[in-house]
Amino acid sequence: MRTEGRRAPDADAPWNEIVPGLWMGGHQYRDAGGQLAPAVVDAQFDVVISLYRREGHGPAAWIDHHHVDLPDGPLSADQLEAVCLLADLAAAAVRSGRRVLVRCHSGYNRSGLVVAHALVTLGFTTEDAIFLLRRQRSPWALNNRLFVDYLTTGLDVARLLAGLEPDGLPG
Repeated sequence: MRTEGRRAPDADAPWNEIVPGLWMGGHQYRDAGGQLAPAVVDAQFDVVISLYRREGHGPAAWIDHHHVDLPDGPLSADQLEAVCLLADLAAAAVRSGRRVLVRCHSGYNRSGLVVAHALVTLGFTTEDAIFLLRRQRSPWALNNRLFVDYLTTGLDVARLLAGLEPDGLPG
């Protein structure tokens, strides 16, 4: 599910390197002629993490591919846990010298959440991680304010808070 309404323009590249070995992208972009083009992954990366899937967009069958459907909106405790696990996987792969692509529909929010948390796992501050995404991918990266709030709160805390049932809170 993709949240409409933020009116972010399509990216001008299928994917961008955020730090050496860690790439962020989407399933479509605007080519040099301004036309909408599919971002198809073949074997350019050792690990591909997809938070959105579109038939025919790869990667090649032998590539280490992890797929979890995430909405571009409020996440459950289980979904936030999946973000943490995928970010840990991405960080470990980068540390071992593997080329990693994290992608979603447009390559701004869901992929940004995972990549930013991977950067924090790699030792960056949250603020520096967000800055890098916006500088390297697009100023529109992480335009979902809720995802920025998850990052600044800390994903472990956000996961605990998301797991609280409204009827279990003191009132």
